[in-house]
This record gives sequence, C-alpha cells and structure tokens, in this order.
Amino acid sequence: MSTSYFPDVPKIAYEGPKSRNPFAFKQYNASEVVAGKTMAEHLRFAAPYWHVMRGVLSDPFGGGTALMPWDDGSLSVENAIKRVDVFFEFLDKIGIDFWCFHDRDIAPELNDLAKSNAALEKVVDKLAAKQQETGKKLLWGTACLFSHPRFSQGGGTSPNADVYAYAAAQVKAAMDATHRLGGLGYTFWGGREGYSTLWNTDMKRELDHLAHLLHMAVDYKQKIGFKGQFYIEPKPREPTTHQYDSDSAACLNFLREYGLLKDFKLNIETNHATLAGHTMLHELTVAVNAGALGSIDANRGDELIGWDTDQFPTNLYTNVEVMLIVLGMGGFTTGGLNFDAKRRRESHEPVDLFHAHIGGMDAFARGLKIAAAIQADGRFEEFVKARYATFDSGVGKTVEDKTATLESLSAYALSHPEPVLASGRQEMLENILNDYM
Repeated sequence: MSTSYFPDVPKIAYEGPKSRNPFAFKQYNASEVVAGKTMAEHLRFAAPYWHVMRGVLSDPFGGGTALMPWDDGSLSVENAIKRVDVFFEFLDKIGIDFWCFHDRDIAPELNDLAKSNAALEKVVDKLAAKQQETGKKLLWGTACLFSHPRFSQGGGTSPNADVYAYAAAQVKAAMDATHRLGGLGYTFWGGREGYSTLWNTDMKRELDHLAHLLHMAVDYKQKIGFKGQFYIEPKPREPTTHQYDSDSAACLNFLREYGLLKDFKLNIETNHATLAGHTMLHELTVAVNAGALGSIDANRGDELIGWDTDQFPTNLYTNVEVMLIVLGMGGFTTGGLNFDAKRRRESHEPVDLFHAHIGGMDAFARGLKIAAAIQADGRFEEFVKARYATFDSGVGKTVEDKTATLESLSAYALSHPEPVLASGRQEMLENILNDYM
C-alpha cells in the first residue's frame, strides 16, 4: 500500500506501557486475549470518514486550520476519489478495521440530485475496490440530511414536501451505497429533525412524517436484501432547540409508538449523552435494558463548553463504564466503537490524526482490561444483587411475579413494622472502583 500521504508515520505497533514512542500503542494489543476474546474483537474500532478526511477543524468562532496536502479543496469527483487512498492508508497504519461515512463526506454535493448520485456511485466504486484490497469493513453508513441549506428546517420533518422527497431520495442512495459496500449497519441521525420554536411547528405531523420515512426505509431494506442493522442516534439539541431523538428513552418511546422497535437499535454517543444532561452509563443502561443497544460513538465533551466538541475519549472512568456495559451484553454483534471525534483546532498537522487515535485506542484498551477485572471480581454485581434481595422472596417476590395488588401490599404494610433501609454504600463502591483504576 502506498505510504506517500503520511511518509513520516510508521505502521503503529504495540510496544507496551514502558514505550516512549509517540507512534506506538502502550495499552492496545489487538491480539491480546481479554475475557475470552481478543481486544480487536471486543472493541471493534471504527474511523469516521467525516472527521478523518473532511474535518477542517473549524469551530463557531473561526474557520478550519487542518492541513490536508492531498486535498485540492475542489468538489470534483477526482478529488473525492483521491481522498479514498489517503483514508485507507490511514486505516492500515493505525490498525483500525472498520469505518463509517456520511454520503456527502465521501462524495460531493453537486446541487443536482442525479449528478450527486452519479458522483456517489463513482466514489463507492473506489471504496469497494479498496475494501476488497485491504479487508477493511464498513461498520455503517448514513445520509447527511442536515448540512445543505435545503435541510435548514429538517429533512424527514421538513414542512416542505419537496424537501421531504429529496431527503427520502438521498436516504435511498445512501442505503444503496451502504448495501453495496457490505455495511454492517445504517444510521439515522436527526441532525435537524426537531424545532427551534413550537410557534411555527406541527410536532405531531412532523413526527408522523419522520416515522413514515423510517417505515419506507425498512420496506426498502427488505426489497434490496440489505441485512445490516438500522440505528437511531440520540441527541437532544444543537443546532435545533429540541431534536426529536433527544435521548435513549425518547428514541425508544418514538420507536414503540410507531411500531419500529423491532427494526431499530440505538447508536449512542458520549457527547450527546452529556448534552442531554445524562451520563453515558445512563444512556447505555436505558438502551441495553430495552435490548436496543447496537453501536457506540466513542468520544467525550467538554463540560465547560455548551456544544458538541467531539473530543477523543480519554476519560478512563467513562471508558470503563462503557466496556462494563458492552461486556455485560455479551459484546458487539453488528456494532462497534466508532471514533466520532476530532482533533483540537490547534492540532492541525496530519500526524495529529495518529496521535489522537492512538490515545483513544489505548484509553479504551485500558478501559476494557479494567472492566474485565471488575466483572471477574464480581463485588459490584454481588452488592447490587444483595441490595435487592428483599424482592427475591416473600412479599417482594409477589411484586417480581406481578401477583401483588394494592390490597395485598397494603395488608402486608399494615401488619409489619416500619422498614429499615440498608446503606447504599456509594463511597465504598467508589473506593473499590478507584482501586481498579
């Protein structure tokens, strides 16, 4: 494989915790077995095309700073095809086996649907060839229904039927591309599917339209024989005041209300969880309790900044919590850990792409090892089980069995003394967690 785009970066190898080589893994050893699987199997890292190849490192107060010497800045198909070689060299050198895309990141938006579709097909030709050559796999694809001005008031929830039709056409083309590339999933992220004010919004009508778009996608999936998993990605706000896919619970309620729960799982992002006022552990727990956790966007936010900063996931406590959930559900099936993360604006050189991903991969490797140790030790599980032990027999068992009534519980309470609660031992449990860290 050509190494001309990152000539100063070697193929990243595992050198262990004592290494001082900035281009080496200290914790992530792809072939190391942890809890019965290799790290690569547990973690299933993916790289997002939009941040790696198209992230210019802009922010709300300034333009991009990223140096991309391979990119001429044009909207030509030739430039888009050239990026593919760069991206697959990056995947090869960093040792990431999966990737994700938005349609308008891999191919240009040409303000003509037929031309945009034709450009997408040409770039997909190139992507398919590179996948065949390298063995890399598509984790999931999606359609960008939020960047172009036509989607300023939503795509699947637009008040304009022509925009809605355009959104549906773009979803169809993106699904075709994902199917052709053997994608393991397809994600629906409602970047502008929400409202800025309810004074100009018919919420019921918009939600009905969004649900119909998803039902049409389910029908089309069956028609073309696409076997990948569908995902909904929660996010509460930004850029809209309120997005309909605001958090895990809202997404699950929407899917149940419109008869879609059997067809969708959730793709949950850490930064979106914190913007929703939740922890990542909360959002993952809500999803896994419903049997609906499908994939994870691995990043973090800055609690001092009120927008989606998409920083690399270097918080070990969060990574441990994520991997405890993943281990607890038996591991990923179609999903994985997609680094929906971008470098900081001042980390603008191409080599910084490698430093950023090395850090995220090492941090998740440590999180995996710590989570596996906690799971094997069993003290947290035993404590939680003991805390709810009164529901394992007696009157509590009638609640679990759903045979209790208000009358039976009232009679029990009247015949027994005031309950005595055991301590929740939060500080003790935090001490145990810190022992592992």
